[in-house]
Amino acid sequence: MKTIQFREAVCEAMSEEMRRDDTIYLMGEEVAEYNGAYKASKGMLDEFGPERVIDTPISELGFAGIAIGSAMNGNRPIVEYMTFNFSLVGIDQIINNAAKIRQMSGGQFNCPIVFRGPTASAGQLGATHSQAFENWFANTPGLKVIVPSNPADAKGLLKSAIRDNDPVIFMESEQMYGDKGEVPEGEYLIPIGVADIKREGTDVTIVSFGKIIKEAYKAADELAKEDISCEIIDLRTVRPMDHKTILDSVKKTNRLIILEEAWPFGNVATEITYQVQSEAFDYLDAPIIKINTADTPAPYSPVLLKEWLPNSDDVVKAVKKVLYK
Repeated sequence: MKTIQFREAVCEAMSEEMRRDDTIYLMGEEVAEYNGAYKASKGMLDEFGPERVIDTPISELGFAGIAIGSAMNGNRPIVEYMTFNFSLVGIDQIINNAAKIRQMSGGQFNCPIVFRGPTASAGQLGATHSQAFENWFANTPGLKVIVPSNPADAKGLLKSAIRDNDPVIFMESEQMYGDKGEVPEGEYLIPIGVADIKREGTDVTIVSFGKIIKEAYKAADELAKEDISCEIIDLRTVRPMDHKTILDSVKKTNRLIILEEAWPFGNVATEITYQVQSEAFDYLDAPIIKINTADTPAPYSPVLLKEWLPNSDDVVKAVKKVLYK
């Protein structure tokens, strides 16, 4: 094992795959000359040259369309958005072309493409730069959605995403690029659609993904002091979702809390809640609790932002509520 930053894990994944397959290329704003807005493509221009690491104009609709067209013609592009908030400018290409072309062409065209970049809030960046759209993209048939929470998962899942023959949305976090973690030496892949039990527990299941899962870890540490045992599941892949791992855990703990950095209406937690009550209702000893952001645009004020975001205290309260303590 080696210890590297999240951004380095992303860079390693892309570089290793580009060495393996010359149909893979990276394009996006500042990915080349500037080494990436978050330095996630540092050194790649020097190694692969300007034909495979391409700086684009500020035109998400344009370069998303170019990449999709090239994917339909045998390439495997990686498109970096400086933030997934900006993907909304190109969302017509993602939803109406990338996600649908395989079905609409009767299987004549695949679209092996990865759209990657940061999601959700990253501090005081204002309402239009602090949005989580995982559930938007996961709602679209034809798209796979991955949200890793640590460097090892990021590298293994990104390599799998690049090799996948379907379009993949790969969502990171600006606040995680500097996170360090152990990553296996050498080649490894993590399969898409498999959740990971990060901590075994017996009293309550907590499901989360992305950077907000750190709040679940903090809460579990606090609750352990009171002899409350939390099982923490990292979804890793939002779509396809690993329902079995969640259901098996709920059948063991009989209680479920879902922690997600997203607005409360119609989100990933809502889908999990439906699946669990549908498939494991008789195992539940308490109502499911989902913890989300406030149902407002993200505030700029640091005081309000702290109140808007879910935190470990919210998780602790929810756990005690489902345990009737």
